Amino acid sequence: MPGTARTLNPAERLDWLRLIRSENVGPVTFYQLLARFGSAEAALAALPEIARRGGRARPLSLCPRAVAEREMQQLHAAAGRFLAWGEPDYPAALAALDDAPPLISVKGDTKLFERNAVAVVGARNASANGRRFARDLALQLGQHGLLVVSGLARGIDAAAHEGALATGTVAVLAGGIDQVYPEENRALHEQIAERGVLIAELPVGTEPQARHFPRRNRIISGCSLGVIVVEAALRSGSLITARFALEQGRDVFAVPGSPLDPRCRGANDLIRNGAILVETVDDVMRELQPRLGATLGERKREAYAPAESTAPAESELARVRARLVELLSPTPVPVDELVRQCQLSPALVVTILLELELAGRIERHPGNQVSLL
Repeated sequence: MPGTARTLNPAERLDWLRLIRSENVGPVTFYQLLARFGSAEAALAALPEIARRGGRARPLSLCPRAVAEREMQQLHAAAGRFLAWGEPDYPAALAALDDAPPLISVKGDTKLFERNAVAVVGARNASANGRRFARDLALQLGQHGLLVVSGLARGIDAAAHEGALATGTVAVLAGGIDQVYPEENRALHEQIAERGVLIAELPVGTEPQARHFPRRNRIISGCSLGVIVVEAALRSGSLITARFALEQGRDVFAVPGSPLDPRCRGANDLIRNGAILVETVDDVMRELQPRLGATLGERKREAYAPAESTAPAESELARVRARLVELLSPTPVPVDELVRQCQLSPALVVTILLELELAGRIERHPGNQVSLL
């Protein structure tokens, strides 16, 4: 990316939306396409042929211009707007991720993104003590100048938002920016839109579904310097958020709880495995203080410059495509390991994986891993 932030013009923004809403195009693929073709417009034109080379039999479904325009109109009607990766208001910490959303819907005060953030997450069926601790901790974090991020779920999430309303809070939604979930948080949803900021990756009108929550959780951790878990069962979404935080190089904190309470076992297990124990706000500030002087920088991408043509010749691709597919399986494998075992250039492996993903033959996973579908 160029040294200074740049705002997309309306035509570019529409092309970005069409590209990320097209079939089999996720964030990592989006950035690879942009780097290869120099613009979303050029990438859209190339998608069908790339997918065909990857083995796709039927035509790839591209997002129609009219559909993208309608989504933009619906977002405007919901009092929201799009922020694109690399634009001035886009959260810098989130932009540092390889799979940062190319576009996010936002509603509220985006100036809050200028501040360092910390996430507070936990159980939906939280205890009264857990909710009080999360509320008080969020209030104190805000008083120390930190932005508090959470997922607007019932329980710990809602308590954290309530505690940070006066100082600044971000709610990351699992559905569209206009969707309230759960219904009991409707008033809180409206308060955050007025006094904080709402973020959504999915289109307006999208109702939250179970498969959406991991995507939301990676944004919660990605916006933050660290994630604090207050009450979490051994199998909970909060632990998924903590795992994302570790993969993203963020700090993981956990509040200890009674071994007799199942809601605390996940948090206690995090501490057992190296998470930073939190009893007061000072425990958090002591760990974060060295990092507060400089926010996480954006990962460099030449996202706006026309890319030079470095695509390998088709004859070379055909020779190694089958070799790479043979190494893939339903079990995720790191892309670096594929490069090592194939003894091919990273550029060649990336090109083939791009074709296979657009053809619907592989799936990407956190940690730069892929698996065969």
